[in-house]
Amino acid sequence: MNVHLQIRSARTFLFVPASRPERFEQAHASGSDVVVLDLEDAVSPDEKSAALASVVRWLEAGWRAPATIVRINAVTSRWHDYEIDSLSRFGVPLMVPKAESGAMMEAIHRRSGLQLIPLIETPTGVYRAESIAAAEGVIRVALGHIDLAAALRVDPDSRDAFLYARSELVLASAAAGIAGPVDGVTASLDDPARLIDDVMYAHGLGITGKLCIHPRQVDVVHGVFRPSQTDIAWAQRIVAAVDAGQVSEGGGAVAIDGEMVDPPVISRARTILARYSADDRPR
Repeated sequence: MNVHLQIRSARTFLFVPASRPERFEQAHASGSDVVVLDLEDAVSPDEKSAALASVVRWLEAGWRAPATIVRINAVTSRWHDYEIDSLSRFGVPLMVPKAESGAMMEAIHRRSGLQLIPLIETPTGVYRAESIAAAEGVIRVALGHIDLAAALRVDPDSRDAFLYARSELVLASAAAGIAGPVDGVTASLDDPARLIDDVMYAHGLGITGKLCIHPRQVDVVHGVFRPSQTDIAWAQRIVAAVDAGQVSEGGGAVAIDGEMVDPPVISRARTILARYSADDRPR
């Protein structure tokens, strides 16, 4: 599976500070679908150069499963341009913080040639989510609700406060034809029930991935996103009916086992089976 497809289907994006290269191997062994080498919030200003050098050495050693991406510093920072220049030759996707416009994303993509995951974490970014998701080079969007909470002066744990933002990212992603968005972090490391509840809530809105800040969150998130056996059996019946020629993906509706099946139903069935097969991806 190429990196683009890995990121499209990824459920977990595990951050690891780029200033802690001794943790890179552990992060890649965690089972996370994507590992995010973080040059931004996790790295102090006086460690930025050394952290970038560690990322470059890691990438020079060759690609490793799962997918690796790098969160660079914001466009307005003094490190941004040099990071792009240093990373472009590796083809590594970039997570771009403080994403605020489609034009910003396209400028980064055209300069670097790299695939982008904009991190939408400002009011302006939410307001312009549609143009960001549709921008050239963008393959997925993520929500940075902690920074957004500070800007809005609200509790980052308030679901009501972020219902619009989450829904806007879901709609913008669907309109752009890219994979569902990635939800922000759950800061409670010792409360798996809270993590499960957060993921279930976000998934119910149409969010299909989660930013993680500790390896022990990974399996919990995967468990929530894993389809139930009932859903899998249903999806297999629908796809089997398509394969048998009982219903067409090109249009029309046919009753299968007492349920009306049309192209949107078939699409949902294939999505469920794709999520199910994601559990069998190589580690």
